[in-house]
Amino acid sequence: MQKPLTLGVIVGTRGFFPDHLCEEGRKGTLNVLKELGIKAVIVSEKLGSKFGAIESVAEARTCAELFKKNADKIDGILVTLPNFGDERAVSNAIRWSGLDVPVLVHAWPDDVNRMGIKNRRDSFCGKMSCCNNLRQYGIRYSLTDLHTVDPYSDDFKADLRRFGQVCRIVRGLKNLRLGVIGARPAPFTTVRFSEKILEANGISIETIDLSEMLHRAQAYKDSDQIVKDKLAAIKEYTSCAGTPPEALLRMARLGSAIDEWMSLNELSGSSIQCWTALEDIYGIVPCTLMSMMSEGLFPSACECDIAGLLGMYILQQASGSPSALLDWNNNFGDNPDKGVFFHCSNLPKSFFKQHEMSYQAIIAGTVGKKNACGTIVGQVRPGPFTYLRLSTDDVNGEIRGYAGEGEFTDDKLETFGGYGVFEVPGLQELLHYICANGFEHHTAASLSEVGDAIDEALNNYLDWDIYLHE
Repeated sequence: MQKPLTLGVIVGTRGFFPDHLCEEGRKGTLNVLKELGIKAVIVSEKLGSKFGAIESVAEARTCAELFKKNADKIDGILVTLPNFGDERAVSNAIRWSGLDVPVLVHAWPDDVNRMGIKNRRDSFCGKMSCCNNLRQYGIRYSLTDLHTVDPYSDDFKADLRRFGQVCRIVRGLKNLRLGVIGARPAPFTTVRFSEKILEANGISIETIDLSEMLHRAQAYKDSDQIVKDKLAAIKEYTSCAGTPPEALLRMARLGSAIDEWMSLNELSGSSIQCWTALEDIYGIVPCTLMSMMSEGLFPSACECDIAGLLGMYILQQASGSPSALLDWNNNFGDNPDKGVFFHCSNLPKSFFKQHEMSYQAIIAGTVGKKNACGTIVGQVRPGPFTYLRLSTDDVNGEIRGYAGEGEFTDDKLETFGGYGVFEVPGLQELLHYICANGFEHHTAASLSEVGDAIDEALNNYLDWDIYLHE
């Protein structure tokens, strides 16, 4: 469950513009926030004579101090302008608060039948001045789709939902800690990454050797309560009828060890050396364990792909739902906008139309079927999805990537693993972009539509170089 969003709210006002509009503006904005389950931190309406609106230096200071006291709660700031607003007060309040969070600037629309001196807002113009000053102050901000918009409209509610996704992404990336279990499989040079670039962006990586994790797993007894609980959770999670009991116990011990390590190190996600040392040494694949973690909003990525895991985590923050790591894997007939996503698989079970535990058919050819039990397989259910691929660009010292939206279809396909037929408009142009820019064959995916929020959060607030495919 995502924690409720909390916004610091600034109601702007200015000089001779009608003060009574601030009362209407405050109440209307707070009503909409309440309807959407968003909490508000706002200056008392008893401040001065303008219903808690901000105009003077003193009022800006009061607002800033209130925000500062609630800094650990505030995920973003909403600036709402029921009249022209004082751009200096808005910018000062945000700067003096010391908050480094996303800011949404909203202007109320005028009523063409109420354009006299007593009711004219001029927020249309005031929003431009507000944005001009925010830019001068070096404060980053977001905009509503429409320049002026009625807070009670569906358009504004969509703006707030998208802004909430932006806030959750930015908040979630602060002091993020991710784990790597083992080394990347030797052939997979595609999943190399730079710990230093990630660390410079506030993302820390905790590592553990695969042998150490397996030693921890083997130290558990089958009779330990933690192992019994994990075994019960595995059996409850998916159909295990075709999996030998000894393989399930090995999974339970490994899952217990991973859970303990992640908790001890306060990690929000993991990436695992999933082949083939684990199968040769320990005799299972970790796919269902990874699926369970991703379903529980602790995303887990294949083949030590930390950049792929980061994409999974960001999609999860934006959507509040599980994400997966997939291969752009096959064409689908001669339709240029359709293709096949695939993995072996460790997809979260909520991705599937139906699912069951099986063995990893590809690895079984090398290590034997009995050592390859533990995948979760099936076809992805139809519906919209968002994809995101991130990569650490060591040459230029930055994080870059691409994102976009598409649709999983209900086309039939006879294959194995976890798979889905997808459609992305302009797919050939996207694939050309991926190859021309040397991106990895993996992409993170979420059964949601959050591409715009990802673009806004990563490009505008984090300065990552993200291409949004539209």
